[in-house]
Amino acid sequence: MQPSAAPDLADLAHTHARPAHWLAIATATAAVVALAGLLQPGPAEATASPVGAPASAPAPEATGADYPLDCGGGPHKIATWASGDLDGDGNPETVAVVHCEAGSGTPPSGVYVLTRGKQPGAPARVVATLVAPELRKNVTALDVRDGAVLTTLLGYSSPDVPSCCPDEKEQVSWRWQGGAFVRDGQAGARSA
Repeated sequence: MQPSAAPDLADLAHTHARPAHWLAIATATAAVVALAGLLQPGPAEATASPVGAPASAPAPEATGADYPLDCGGGPHKIATWASGDLDGDGNPETVAVVHCEAGSGTPPSGVYVLTRGKQPGAPARVVATLVAPELRKNVTALDVRDGAVLTTLLGYSSPDVPSCCPDEKEQVSWRWQGGAFVRDGQAGARSA
C-alpha cells in the first residue's frame, strides 16, 4: 500500500483562516470589481447607415444662421435650440428660439426651423418661422420629439399688459404635413 498524497488532517490544524486573511481577500476582490467597472467599454453607437441609405448628416448649428429678426442694429441671442428629423427624410433639422438682446425686460421670441446650408461648410438656413417676434410671445420650453416641435408660449391678452407680466400660456405643437409646418391642425407657419 502506498502512502496517500493528501496531507494528514492533523497537519492542517494550523491553517485556520484568521480575520486578517478574510479582510485581505475581500479587499482584493473589491479592487478587481472596481477595476473591471472602470474598464467597461462605452455605450455602443451606430456608425453605419443601412445598405443603400444615405448617411445622416449632423443637425445644423443654430449659431451663424441669418435670422429674420429686426433688432434695430443690436445683437440677437439664441435662447435655446433642439434638433430632430422633422420632415422624415432621415436628416435632422434644428429649431431655434431667438430674441433680441435687451438690457432689461423680456423681448419677444422668434421660433425658427433651420436646415443645413446649400454648400458644405455654409451656415444653416432658416426655412420656416413658427413664431414671429411680432406676435409678442415668449418661449419657456422647446422640445423636438417624434417629428413634432413642442413649445410653451407665454403671451399677452392685450397691448395694455406690461411685457414683464404675460397673462396667457399655451402649449403649442407643429408637425410637417403636406409641405408645411402645421400648428395643432391650424394654418401653416410662415415661410422665411
